[in-house]
Amino acid sequence: MTKPSDDQGKAAHAREATRDLASRIASAKRERDLEDNRASRDASPEMTGLARGLRIGTEFIAAVLVGAGIGYLIDLGLGTSPWGLLILLLMGFAAGILNVIRVVTEMNAASPAPKGADLGPDAEDEERNEN
Repeated sequence: MTKPSDDQGKAAHAREATRDLASRIASAKRERDLEDNRASRDASPEMTGLARGLRIGTEFIAAVLVGAGIGYLIDLGLGTSPWGLLILLLMGFAAGILNVIRVVTEMNAASPAPKGADLGPDAEDEERNEN
């Protein structure tokens, strides 16, 4: 008589453990996706005032520092002390102002106007004034 081997019992047990593990992993992934969706739904789509201020300040300071740094390096290399630094510092300042204007324009375009806000004259208002 042939004796059944223990390998078959171990293999069946391993398959069941693998299926159980796979189902637990799938369940955890579903829960995590639901949590991520809930967190993203609760998060504000608009930037906070602090985030806006930090972005604008960073854009401006970075442009000024890059201009000053390049000007300083030019002065070191060419020996034109302080003119390269001054000229490129002013150019960095101008670039910073342009960056701030660009960022604020993007932020204003991205955020909707408050309800009931007066956005200036409409085409209808202009036609009434002409008549």
